[in-house]
Amino acid sequence: MPDHELKNLIEAADRAITAEDFDTLMGFYAEDATLVIQPGHMATGKQQIRKAFTAIADHFNHRVKVSQGDMRVIEAGDTALVIMETIVDAGMPDAADGSDVRRATYVFRRQASGGWLCVIDNSYGTALLDD
Repeated sequence: MPDHELKNLIEAADRAITAEDFDTLMGFYAEDATLVIQPGHMATGKQQIRKAFTAIADHFNHRVKVSQGDMRVIEAGDTALVIMETIVDAGMPDAADGSDVRRATYVFRRQASGGWLCVIDNSYGTALLDD
C-alpha cells in the first residue's frame, strides 16, 4: 500500500521546521489552526504559531530536528486524524540520546482544492492527559 499523501505533507513540514523555513511552514496550517506548544500552552492562528516556532528555535539554540516514525491516518469526509510517532531531536538533556519520541495527534482538513491543511498540531498526543 502506498504512503498516504499526509505522510509526504508532514515530512515536508518537518523539513521546514528543521530548516527554520517558517514562511514555507505556515503554508501547511489553516488560518484558524491551533498548535500545542507544550502541555497547557497553545498558539492559535498563523501569526501566533509562527511566533511560537521562532521562540522554540531560539529556546533550543536553533538545533531542533523533527522526523517521523510509524503513522496511522483515519479519514472521515474532509477530516483526517493522524496518529504518529514524532521524533524531536533538540539535544534535550532529559532524553537519553538527545531525542524525544512522542505519540502525536494531528487533525487535517481537506480544502476545496483537494489539498490538506493542519488544523490541530499536537505533538504531545495523549500525554496531555498526564498533567
